[in-house]
Amino acid sequence: MKTLYFLVICFLLAASAVSAKEEGELGEGMVNPGYHEKPEWFKNSFLDLNEDIAEASEAGKKLIVFFYQDGCPYCKKLLDDNFSQKAIADKTRKYFDLVAVNMWGDKELTLGDKTYTEKTFAETASVMYTPTILFFDDKGRVILRMNGYYHPTKFNAALDYVGLNKYKTEKFSEYMAGVSTPASSGKLHGAITTLSRPYNLKKALSGSKPVVIMFEQKQCPDCDELHLDVLQKQESIDLLKSYEVAVFDMWSDEVIITPAGQKTTISLWAKQLNIQYAPSLVFFDKKDKDVFRIEGYLKSFHVQSVLDYVAQSAYKKEKNFQRWIDKRAHKLREQGIEVDLMK
Repeated sequence: MKTLYFLVICFLLAASAVSAKEEGELGEGMVNPGYHEKPEWFKNSFLDLNEDIAEASEAGKKLIVFFYQDGCPYCKKLLDDNFSQKAIADKTRKYFDLVAVNMWGDKELTLGDKTYTEKTFAETASVMYTPTILFFDDKGRVILRMNGYYHPTKFNAALDYVGLNKYKTEKFSEYMAGVSTPASSGKLHGAITTLSRPYNLKKALSGSKPVVIMFEQKQCPDCDELHLDVLQKQESIDLLKSYEVAVFDMWSDEVIITPAGQKTTISLWAKQLNIQYAPSLVFFDKKDKDVFRIEGYLKSFHVQSVLDYVAQSAYKKEKNFQRWIDKRAHKLREQGIEVDLMK
């Protein structure tokens, strides 16, 4: 099955403005980004991306395509917490033209020799969550893809990585390893691991449970939040019982056997999988190819929804995670369970 790339990305409320409101109640100030004023410097595009790429190139810039959808608290967080910072806004405007695309929109969009609607373009680009951000070079090739919300420090580093052409000499994960991050515990949270050393993931997949690999690093405040908050909640604990779990240091030289039976090191496997964000959760279910990923900052409800989605093998019947998560939230509310997106 084709890998579904995530987020983190952000998980959103629904496939339309109406259904978006059904996933959960937004907290105070968390309004739909469709009604949240975007920065005036976003490009007013006719969605001819060929033209947008050419105009950006003529100005010595590159193009950013920002996928959003109504009811997405992480999109609002990107607008409020990231683009509201003058340094980030100025840097974005210096190096890029930015075009917003509605993940569920019906406006006509052109790239290369093909014409899409916004939503069919999002499907073609395997956009499963918002915000998803694509950086294009002057040839219309994607330089960098960011699935899900990145905190300002990491987002600012991504702007430098592309804007200063660092992508020509090093991988994004390697570049990010040198970026200073806020204070963290400085340790790997390995206690949650259920698999035993030496790690043979091919053998693990022959068992009755799916496998989730958590690629992390020691200096990682988001990893701390995942383990000390999100995964401490009872629903998360219950859902993880359906999995075999391993927490890997993405820079480790420890030798493992991959799901495909390849003998390699964790760091080399992480590069092979193009892991560029810590934490990244990669899900396997009986096959040597991953079936789902979390590659961005997420709160409890969305992490739990992914755990549930893969544990039930729901991805085999409903490939659109956004539609599935909306149905899940509706069922939870029917059971009298509060759905809070940002706890």
